[in-house]
This record gives sequence, C-alpha cells and structure tokens, in this order.
Amino acid sequence: MLLSIATTHRPATDLGFLLHKNPSNVHETTLSFGKAIVFYPEASDQQCTACLCVEVDPIQLVRGRHGGGRTEHAVFDHYVNDRPYAASSFLSVAIARSLREALSGKSKQRQALADTPIPLEATVTPLPCKGGDQVVRRLFEPLGYTVELEGAPLDRSFPAWGDSPYRKLTLRARIRLAELLSHLYVLVPVLDNQKHYWVGTDEVEKLVEKGRAWLGDHPARKLIANRYLRKRAFAEDALTLLEQTAGISDDDPPSDNETEEALETPIRLSDVRYDAVVRTLVAEGVRRVCDLGCGEGKLLRRLMSERQLEKIVGVDVSPAALQRASQRLKLDRLAPRQRDRLELLHGSIVYEDQRLEGFDGALLIEVIEHIDPERLDAVERVVFGKMRPNVVLVSTPNVEYNATFTNLPSGQLRHPDHRFEWTRSAFADWSAEICERQGYTVRFEGIGEEHPAYGPPTQMAIFTS
Repeated sequence: MLLSIATTHRPATDLGFLLHKNPSNVHETTLSFGKAIVFYPEASDQQCTACLCVEVDPIQLVRGRHGGGRTEHAVFDHYVNDRPYAASSFLSVAIARSLREALSGKSKQRQALADTPIPLEATVTPLPCKGGDQVVRRLFEPLGYTVELEGAPLDRSFPAWGDSPYRKLTLRARIRLAELLSHLYVLVPVLDNQKHYWVGTDEVEKLVEKGRAWLGDHPARKLIANRYLRKRAFAEDALTLLEQTAGISDDDPPSDNETEEALETPIRLSDVRYDAVVRTLVAEGVRRVCDLGCGEGKLLRRLMSERQLEKIVGVDVSPAALQRASQRLKLDRLAPRQRDRLELLHGSIVYEDQRLEGFDGALLIEVIEHIDPERLDAVERVVFGKMRPNVVLVSTPNVEYNATFTNLPSGQLRHPDHRFEWTRSAFADWSAEICERQGYTVRFEGIGEEHPAYGPPTQMAIFTS
C-alpha cells in the first residue's frame, strides 16, 4: 500500500521539515507486521513529494504475530488475501509510528508552517471502498477536499465482471498537514470497514483524539464512529465525548477485564492487588486519592472502606462504565457524609484537567498496559508533571510470570486489549526515567505469590516526591 503527499508550497522541500524526514534520505520504521518506508521521488523548490510505502508480511498475519493480540475478524486464515496490499488500518498504524510528529502537528524548525494551511495533494492506493465511490465522497468532501477516484476492472479480459472494489484515491486541498494525516488515519480504516487488531475500549480515545477538531461537525459522524469502532456502545461513547468535552479525550482501558480475571482467579490476584494498594496509601498518609481508569468501580468500593481516605475520585472515559460504577457503589443510597467522599468524573489521563489537581495520591492500577506505548509520554506529563501528587501507585502485569499460566498459550498476553506487558527490568527502566525527569523516587513491590524464577504475577511501582 502506498500513500504519497505532495505540495507546491515554496520552497516545497519544507515538506521535509513538516514530516521530520530529510528528503535526501530513505527512512525505514520497523512495525510488528512489517515495515514502513518513507522516501522522496521528487524534491525541488517548486514541488516536493513524499511517499509512505507499507510492506506487510503475510506470513506474520496468518501466524497471528502482527500485534501481540487477536484480530476482530477472521481475515487472516489464508495466506492469500488482500491485507498485505490494500490500504487499511495497517496504513493508520504506519502513519502513527513513522509520521508521529507530523500527525501531532509539531515541527521544531517550521512550527509556523505546520500551523498554516498549504496546498497538499494526497494519493492512497489501492484503497478498499466498502460502499462504493459515494461513501468516499461522503467522507472526504465535507472536509473541504476535491476528491478524484480512479478504478479498474477486475479483469481487463472480461469487462463483464465489473470494476474492482479498490480505488486510487487522490485528495486535494489547502490544509494543514496534521489535519490531512488525521483524516487519513481515521477514514482509511472506515472505508476498509475492518481492522487488523482487536478493537478495545481505548479505541474510543483514539477516535476522539484524532477527530476532535472535525468529527463532531461531520455529517457522516455516526457512520464514521460505527465503522471505526465496530461496536455501537463504543461509537455512542465516542460521539458523547465529542459533544461533551470539546477537545478533551480520554483513555478507556477495559473496566472489567473478564478474560484476565478468569486467568488469575486461582490466586485471587485482584483482591491481593487492592489490599496492597490500600495498605500503601495508608502507610504513605494519603488522604485525597484519584483512581485513574476506575472502570466499574471495584477498587473504588475497596477504597471507600478505608476511613483515612477523606476524598476519593474515580476517573474514566466511558460513560457506560461510570454508570455501572455508580450502580455498584450505590451512590443514590449513600448517606450524605459518605456521598461527599466519593466523586465520579468523566475525564482523561492523557490531557491536562484542573479537576485532577490537588490530590496527594494517584492510582494507575492495571491501566498502562492498555495504552499504546507512544501515549505513555502524555500519561507521564499529566500525572507526574501536572497533577504531581505526593504518591503515585502504578501496577502492571509481570510478563515473565505468564509462563506459569498453563491455560495461556506461549507468547500470548493476559488480555487481548493489552498493548504490551513488561518484564521487571523494563518496568524498572521506565520508572527510573520518570523519576529522573519528574523528580520522584521509586520503590517496587511484588503483588501475589512470587515464583523463584519468574517473580510475582503483578509488579507495583510506588513513586513518592
């Protein structure tokens, strides 16, 4: 699959500064399913074109090693399929990984240009168009693009077979590069109408983040949300967020990880985990605590039983999860004094929010593994840089311990929505870097019965300032 982006802005080679890719070089990024290559077939002051070529390994797809988790659709059961060639969610991942700074709208040397609409022409080929040309125009024309579609017959020797479902799509507009990339990031998978990875609740945050500047007013927003998220409940959450937050988006790790809990049931790990959290909060003298990614409120209920905690706030992206938390905690039946102790907020761990300031304790309990690695910098900025509580507790699975689960296939993570699971050394390295940048100190505690070779099932970092 190929994405090309061209401009006639003068000097056109400034496109290299916007993409953070020198036109004189070929740039290669390794992906879990193959590689992305950025190169420039032309680079002059009059016109500059950059191409993103995505090479997908079809063997990896069939063997299920493309992302560490399961797929939502059985589209990789055969070696012969269109996934290595057709523009799809693979292209979106390649944009996010290889053109990350450009997608965010940042340019160290040309920020004023990054903030300015310039003439851009983008071509995507071959592009699946589920719903036909009409849907393509319905998606892109309201965003101000001139849309050009070029098709071909399935077989030139047999015209009666009709046209191929794939198109060469060309878009032209005077627009910011970051806007163009965000539109492609969202709408290419929408046109393909399937994804190569399991669609979890954190996809709500991705859609709101990438679409917050344009999706809320798009006449086809319901179609986009339903196709992008694959589940009506997720689509409703995303559209609600777009209406309510006007630019704030949120991470939504699964609230009740039934698969993971079933795996860990024999050792009652969730109970041990909650006990360790409360014990540490008490020992550190925390009185006001914020549970980030509270889900359906299981930990909140345990926190409510500790009298030392004067104020308890649960934060989650999913209105449905917060509604279930309210029911679980029986908020409408609590005595006034108890009700004043507890608050549920529709909020974010990747965007600054004044409501999340003023706490002396913050919890990220089994949350970070549901976040794409490239988003962890935002979590650090919000939690350790902006909130700056005295105590931050972060727990995450110890991937080394997975070898002890007889019902977990080798190499598979504990939950299909996990973006990663860290070894003890990787968790320690990440924590040390936060301490160095943010002025915290850290110690570690194992949660659950420790294996002599693989360590504890869960690892918890205790950050103090």
